[in-house]
Amino acid sequence: MKRDAEGPEANAFLDQLPVLGICGSSGAGKTTLIEAVIPLLLARGIRVAVVKHDARNVLVDRPGKDSDRFYRAGADVWLSGAGVFGRRHRNPGFKMFLAGLCRGYDLVLVEGHAGTPVAKLWLLGKGHSEPPPGPGPVLHVLSWRQAETKVVLAWITAWLDRQWCAVPVWGCVLIGGRSRRMGRPKHLLRQEGRTWLEGTVAKLREKVDRVVISGRGEIPASLVDVPCIADAPGVAGPLAGVLSVMRWQPHVSWLVTACDQPCLQPGALDWLLATRRPGVWAILPDLRGAGRPEPLLAYYDFRCRDYLEDIAVSGSFRLGNLAGRSAVLSPRPPAHLHQSWLNINMPAEIPSPGPLC
Repeated sequence: MKRDAEGPEANAFLDQLPVLGICGSSGAGKTTLIEAVIPLLLARGIRVAVVKHDARNVLVDRPGKDSDRFYRAGADVWLSGAGVFGRRHRNPGFKMFLAGLCRGYDLVLVEGHAGTPVAKLWLLGKGHSEPPPGPGPVLHVLSWRQAETKVVLAWITAWLDRQWCAVPVWGCVLIGGRSRRMGRPKHLLRQEGRTWLEGTVAKLREKVDRVVISGRGEIPASLVDVPCIADAPGVAGPLAGVLSVMRWQPHVSWLVTACDQPCLQPGALDWLLATRRPGVWAILPDLRGAGRPEPLLAYYDFRCRDYLEDIAVSGSFRLGNLAGRSAVLSPRPPAHLHQSWLNINMPAEIPSPGPLC
């Protein structure tokens, strides 16, 4: 089996992802502890994957079986039955494999040892006083007497809360709608000496690591440094813009707004960011609590991409269909922020000259 080489980008991914080694010497109680913690994490709505590092004598297939013959003929092979197992001729490096797992889980635990190249919670076995040297930082050390389930659970959940916020959040402004009722491109409408697009980008820049524009249209000269990403092909509506940026940057989470929401308040962005927590993959606000979530000016964690791909494949192309799925929240924002979700679609709705909204 060939393994692809790992570059520095693998370390960068893992530094900001919820990957934690539960490591220690043989007999330190790693397996027992992980087994005890898993159901408690699941009860909190945390999706958990466990990887055993350097597993030995693993037999996925047997020589002479049909699937083994396919593999030896040169194909990558997947076995689907009570479980799903695969054999590939080329595999990502270990760190990139872990980064890929994070797209579908809130927490990836790695049962390992001193040579496991991830951040670690180290369990000291009897007769040991400190962890041996090895790759990956040791974040915390517990003796075999200290490693009670409740202690470890409290430490993991506190660490996960912090790590959840390490994932970069970028801003995305959608442009390029038909603007039939407005009669002209809405993102180029001007108020207070700048276009709506310039105003929205400026507000996002105060809150996120980076801002991009998604869609097609004329871009003001002041924004030539802002990346402009084309809509996903074969997809219509706002979903095309959201999917395009998530495919472009698969380990980035997003605050997504539209160019026709010029009343956006910084406090609304703060509220969305503060509402994030482990186990939440999207936040579509419901202003009145009436089951009508707002898919724009919303938060999309990178893990919800597969949900969006499912919606695209269904042909509905409605971002709102994300609501109600597991890990998708629709909370009510504070009433004083509600104008941030106001869409302006017709000339009569444009505020008179002066301060916008």
